[in-house]
Amino acid sequence: MISRSVRPHTGHDLRLPRPHSRGSKPQSRHLPRHVLLIVNVASRCDFTPQYAALEQLYQRYKDRGFVVLGFPCNQFGTQEPGTDSDIQSFCALNYGVTFPVLAKGNAKGAHADPLFQWLTAISCGWFGARQIKWNFTKFLIDRQGRVAQRFAPHIGPQRLATPIAHLL
Repeated sequence: MISRSVRPHTGHDLRLPRPHSRGSKPQSRHLPRHVLLIVNVASRCDFTPQYAALEQLYQRYKDRGFVVLGFPCNQFGTQEPGTDSDIQSFCALNYGVTFPVLAKGNAKGAHADPLFQWLTAISCGWFGARQIKWNFTKFLIDRQGRVAQRFAPHIGPQRLATPIAHLL
């Protein structure tokens, strides 16, 4: 768990420690000038078809400084049981995903990735809950690295176009 003394001030202060499952990782030095959409994803979830809309958002806005970062997680109903290679193949073959999908990790609990520890410490979900409740929770990060908005899993990515465009 991250202690208060090392908690980052913004989302851009964090490193992306887990390797990108395609064999490279997004270069964090390039992310501070970008608007980010951070999503905990899973391949066997009722919300999995959101991959297509996430890819559409990425294609629509990537040239304006927008990046989608997918973080596979198996903590919610064991809906992401595959290996990193399985996840990459699934995303590419079924949804044509080209945005970065990082290695599988945890989005909640004592062993949560530091990014999710920070995101949930500073932004609330439904009814003030901080913990992520399910797959496809989305965090929109502005160019200054601040959480602009948090979206529940049932909010489809197509509904994020206006908030994203506003930040770009």
